[in-house]
Amino acid sequence: MHINARKMAVSGILMAVAVLLVCLGGILESNTLFLLAGAAFCVGIIIKEYGLKTGVAFFIGSVILSLLFTPQKLHCITFALMGGYIVLIEAIFRILGMHPDWKQRKLYFNLSKVLVFNLLYLPALFIAPKLFFAGKLSDKAKLILILGGQAALFIYDKAYEYFLVQIWEKLRNKLFGKQN
Repeated sequence: MHINARKMAVSGILMAVAVLLVCLGGILESNTLFLLAGAAFCVGIIIKEYGLKTGVAFFIGSVILSLLFTPQKLHCITFALMGGYIVLIEAIFRILGMHPDWKQRKLYFNLSKVLVFNLLYLPALFIAPKLFFAGKLSDKAKLILILGGQAALFIYDKAYEYFLVQIWEKLRNKLFGKQN
């Protein structure tokens, strides 16, 4: 199997960045979600640059290395959920892209985002509530977290789209030169 040297180098550097961001999330407690989201965005960069298969391998490698090097294992789980969301929505985006004749693809995609998020978020909320809140959760607090999670999905998704379209494209052009 032939692997492009540039692909391997970029993937290795981004994996190191992702793991470093997960580790820093445990040190800089006030910025944990921001840093974990940044680590998950690295998964999206690899998927955009090199495809879904490489992105999945990158994601798995990043999660394994994060588990090995990060003392805060709960942060690794959060990173895995955020990165898993990106992998799944990118896969759905590609599936919908193969069917240009389908009407309302954007609606399907947005509904898929909500479905994927809730399939990842709700079990995590009920099985591992310590990911979201240190104390005991009442039913009212769980309802607030469910609704707050939907708002967080909107913010996270918009931040991811902005990052890939605006920030990564500029960085990409500076790092690799303009490519078509």
